[in-house]
Amino acid sequence: MEIKLLFKLIFKSLRKVSQILVRGYDKLMCYIIFTGNGASFGKFKSTGFPYMMIARTGNFTVDENFSMHNRIDGNPIGVYEKCTFFVGNKAKINIGKSVGISQAAIICHELIHIGDNVKIGGGVKIYDSDFHSVDPIVRNSELDLVRKKNAPVYIDDNVFIGAQSIILKGVKIGKNSIIGAGSVVTKSIPSNQIWAGNPARFIKNIS
Repeated sequence: MEIKLLFKLIFKSLRKVSQILVRGYDKLMCYIIFTGNGASFGKFKSTGFPYMMIARTGNFTVDENFSMHNRIDGNPIGVYEKCTFFVGNKAKINIGKSVGISQAAIICHELIHIGDNVKIGGGVKIYDSDFHSVDPIVRNSELDLVRKKNAPVYIDDNVFIGAQSIILKGVKIGKNSIIGAGSVVTKSIPSNQIWAGNPARFIKNIS
């Protein structure tokens, strides 16, 4: 019994030291990635570090108290994915105060605005573009990327988006609303409501 307790104590001590060292490295890497991409950011904490690509005329801004998980020990729901941030030319991602994101992909060709106190679950995808034309002739031509349709995405304060959900272009999600896990949101959602499903449908009001 004493040997088991000793091994348990050693394991916990080593894990604690490892966490301190690794998280220091994670924060340094995030700082390098954010700064190197020209991002504007305040205080943040992170497990792991994201993939980030900001075009020369793109803009990425995140306010204070940003929390990000890019590794399984941060949030096991997102499994082994990292957060991914892509901002195209003349596009903008704006993230408010006290936002938490776990292994999400946010791909912006025009504008994605995320308000304060928003929680974005593991594996969520947010897109403001169709990426390709719906016309098969155009889609198989050099005009495909030129003819794609973009529309801004607005996620208001205190929204919670459940794991593995997809938010598509042109969507606005009102204050305090909740998106159930695995949902595909194709149209705007009023404040104080719960929506879920594929495509997402109204479930009930939040009282």
